[in-house]
Amino acid sequence: MPGGSGLPGSFIFLVAVAIAAIVAFFAFTFRVDPDELGIVMRFGKPVRSEPPGLHFRQPFPIEEVRLPKVTRQNIIEVGMRSSEGSRGVQSVPDESLMLTGDENIVDINFVVFWRIKDAAKYLFNIQRPEVTMKEVAESAMRDIVGQSNIQPLLTGARQQTELAVQKLMQDVVDSYGAGVSIDQVQLQKVDPPKQVIDAFRDVQAARADKERLQNEAGSYANRIIPEARGEAERILQSALAYRPMARPLAS
Repeated sequence: MPGGSGLPGSFIFLVAVAIAAIVAFFAFTFRVDPDELGIVMRFGKPVRSEPPGLHFRQPFPIEEVRLPKVTRQNIIEVGMRSSEGSRGVQSVPDESLMLTGDENIVDINFVVFWRIKDAAKYLFNIQRPEVTMKEVAESAMRDIVGQSNIQPLLTGARQQTELAVQKLMQDVVDSYGAGVSIDQVQLQKVDPPKQVIDAFRDVQAARADKERLQNEAGSYANRIIPEARGEAERILQSALAYRPMARPLAS
């Protein structure tokens, strides 16, 4: 600078260069975390995907990046909401009450574990993916429950129901091209509604008593009938053995 030492001007120039370099670095680079996949879009169209690490891109609005977490397992809760603070579970009756195939009402809470298997499809083929997944989960469970009787749902058909819902969900999201994999469906609670649970338990207890009495009667019959047959056979054999020794009556 004329009339000066030149140091202030040089210093300002170096600072400006440093700031420009930092701005350019952040404008032209992006970082992908280990659990993410970088989907680069050019003018809104996906053009490439980038693995974890540091990568270069053209500045916005030419290119922008989406970073879906492709390795994270996502969880959907239907019929309930977990509270991490109080470690409690809040029921959601509008979601949990379902009609069975034999026209009974059952109260079901379940969770679905899913993950992203195709990031581009997940981002661009469906709107509000998490909301869509929850709606698909509830719809699939209602469909399967509507084809089942209440008694198997409450007892031995839990695993069968979980697998059927998982398969139906996978078929639906595949038809959407959602790029999602359904890992597991877990039933948390399968009960009659609270309003009728006492009466339902009474019916179940009466049914159990009926089966117990029938089993006891069958067991008694299986024991006493052979004994009676054996006793009858013994009497018959004794009579046959006695008959030759009996004297004929005088005429």
